[in-house]
Amino acid sequence: MHYDFELAGRRVRLWQRTGESYEHVLMKALGYAMYVGEFPALEIEQRVGLRYKPDLVARTDSSAGFALPFAFWGECGQTAMRKTAWLLKHAGVAQLVLFKITGNSSALVEELRDAVDERYRAPGRLVVINFAPDIVERTRERRIARVAEAWYTRTSV
Repeated sequence: MHYDFELAGRRVRLWQRTGESYEHVLMKALGYAMYVGEFPALEIEQRVGLRYKPDLVARTDSSAGFALPFAFWGECGQTAMRKTAWLLKHAGVAQLVLFKITGNSSALVEELRDAVDERYRAPGRLVVINFAPDIVERTRERRIARVAEAWYTRTSV
């Protein structure tokens, strides 16, 4: 099944894979709408040659001479602590954003702080975006020019 979205002025078609919830598809759409302005080459579900495939990714401009290959990596829904730690330690990710829809993300943030060594959590490098529980209803028309700040909380881990 597929869903057509209008995200930040762009028409985007996202596929819902077997076993994947609509909420997971929606988080990819919202993450894209939130970050495509900052990362115009942002891609959705593109293989990058690593053991993990990102939900959202922006590669670093190689001409900038930046050492890390991924300027942005987004994971939506459930993400294991082991995967999060591996991405920060081994994948060359400048910014990792975890997108969630949960009532309270404070327990997750504490668990991340315990699981990921501080040297891999430079300020702003690991971020949790927690969408409001009613985000599906707020975005039912699938036309999202921008993600309103009232729709989520942002926590830097």
